[in-house]
Amino acid sequence: MELDVFVIGGVGVDTIVRVPSLPLEDVETIHVQPIESYVGHTGHGVVLGCHLLGLRTGLVDVIGDDLEGRQIRRLYEDLGIPFAGALHPSGTRRAVNLVAPDGRRLSLYDGRHPPNLKVDPDLWRMPILRSRHVHVSIMDFARQALPDLSAAGCTVSTDLHDWDGHNPYHQDFAMAADVVFVSAAALPDDAIEWIFKHGRAEAVVVMAGADGSYLYARGLEPVHVPPVQLADRPVVDSNGAGDAYVAAFLTTWLDGDSWERAAAAGSIAGAWACGSAGTHTDLITAEGLAALRRE
Repeated sequence: MELDVFVIGGVGVDTIVRVPSLPLEDVETIHVQPIESYVGHTGHGVVLGCHLLGLRTGLVDVIGDDLEGRQIRRLYEDLGIPFAGALHPSGTRRAVNLVAPDGRRLSLYDGRHPPNLKVDPDLWRMPILRSRHVHVSIMDFARQALPDLSAAGCTVSTDLHDWDGHNPYHQDFAMAADVVFVSAAALPDDAIEWIFKHGRAEAVVVMAGADGSYLYARGLEPVHVPPVQLADRPVVDSNGAGDAYVAAFLTTWLDGDSWERAAAAGSIAGAWACGSAGTHTDLITAEGLAALRRE
């Protein structure tokens, strides 16, 4: 099967705890709403978002032979999305996300895999050759795939999340991608220039939450993309909004649209994701995105 978007790494299980406020009170017990768990994390959000937007997608990752790993496999079977998992005794990644009433979150991330984890490259080598585009999550093991991606000649994207512009962990990913997504949260002023100077990026997208996003395309003036507010869909949970943005951006760009239109589509998809509780529980569909873009 040929794939439009193939994702390497980034699936796990999120436990969502809806708390009365952030930061939490310094008390012994806080009563909360029912606690729910969902298949989530960044790679899953991208692959599911692109799938719902009409692309052929697939994902590979390292998981455990545990309850969470089996939950992931069942979901991907139900969705009909190709998934291959290399098993590791450290188990499946998890996170506990505390979500405030205004949608803000604090994520307690349990990556659990040991540093320098080595994975059989056959996990990704054949899918890469059958894919138009590859999105690489910043899992340490996925670093091993970067030379294969360069040799395959496919376009590549990555999300550096809250990179501070200096942490060397992220640099290999930043240099290997044609499209780089990154949060504005800790990003210094010189980071965009560094990515263009040292890597192959044609576009860098800085996601700034309630301030929208900023699009930097090689050779063009930067563009501020304002945030989108959707009528009758207030913000309840920001979990997965960035992944939804990435999925809509990639889908639009791969369809031949401009960087600007891709960023505008990402803004709509991110705003839509904020209107549902949980992680990736109600990502926008191709029909929904098309309808909102016409408004």
